[in-house]
Amino acid sequence: MILSFKPYLLEFKHPFGVSSNTRTHTPTVFVRIEYSGVYGYGEACIPKYLGETTEDTLAFLDRAARLLDGIESPIPESAIMKQVHTLSKVNNAGKAAIDMALQDLAGKMLDEPYYNLMGFGKSAPAFTSATIGIDDEAKVAQKIKEASDFKILKIKAGTKDDKSLINFIRDHTDKPLYVDVNQGWTDKYFVMDMLHWFKEKNVVLVEQPMPIGHLNDMAWVNESSPLPVIADESVKRLTDINKISGCFSGINIKLMKCTGPTEAGKMIRFAKKKGLKVMLGCMAESSCATSSMAQFMQFADFIDLDAPNLIKNDPFRGIKYENGKVVLNDLPGNGVELLDNNLFN
Repeated sequence: MILSFKPYLLEFKHPFGVSSNTRTHTPTVFVRIEYSGVYGYGEACIPKYLGETTEDTLAFLDRAARLLDGIESPIPESAIMKQVHTLSKVNNAGKAAIDMALQDLAGKMLDEPYYNLMGFGKSAPAFTSATIGIDDEAKVAQKIKEASDFKILKIKAGTKDDKSLINFIRDHTDKPLYVDVNQGWTDKYFVMDMLHWFKEKNVVLVEQPMPIGHLNDMAWVNESSPLPVIADESVKRLTDINKISGCFSGINIKLMKCTGPTEAGKMIRFAKKKGLKVMLGCMAESSCATSSMAQFMQFADFIDLDAPNLIKNDPFRGIKYENGKVVLNDLPGNGVELLDNNLFN
């Protein structure tokens, strides 16, 4: 197998603001695995808060390339990923890129969509939220208008003006809201007051209201919360789920955090067993990674897979958005097509 990779900057249509920063682009590394003239594609999207860098990811992928060069067959992918994991204790995004590329490759070799290879079949179109980053009022109003086809909005919060922001949004739309605080609040009593206030404003859920170290406070909040509270930064991998027991009512699974679709599937099954809600999320990814995660839509309680809708230079085509829903195609593998033939040159 031949592993190729290329760093790339995904550019936002609008500056993307969260509680801790605002950015105009996100670094990613695209991966291609070739076997017998067939190509599988993956992506390692690495926003700063993930704690990984482009340089570290490229170094990891260079080691992985040498490993894959000595492996005769890309199937079974699970056995290969066990060897990939031995290369590093970190580099989750790089591992995710290889995992999804192997699965894309296997599907193309067998001429089957990945959801058929896994035995659970094609997910029906499902509603996703459309993300509205923190911005001034004029830009927020513009973003709401641009998201008119979407039935759910995801609002980035975690500032001193959160109530003003939600009231402003309510002047423009009555759509259900997901609110993502990105660890922006630190007082549990304030959090509880906001959750009750949000419920009155037709907020459906609140994501990661407090910093990852505030588990005792989150357990207190979760016990009486009027809304589902979803762990994002507090849960990266399967082993983290037990650590947040009682602190949240659900988890946000992202490929870049968990090392890829193989582990994402395990996390979904374990979360369901534990009675936790499942949210499928993404970083600021292209259609390459988002289409991989969308294979699991039928198992999700909440879906936040709108990243390709936020960027303006997506070099791939995959999932589509129709009337606010994510729609899978019937192409083999993860259903992605490379639009930029020069990407790996």
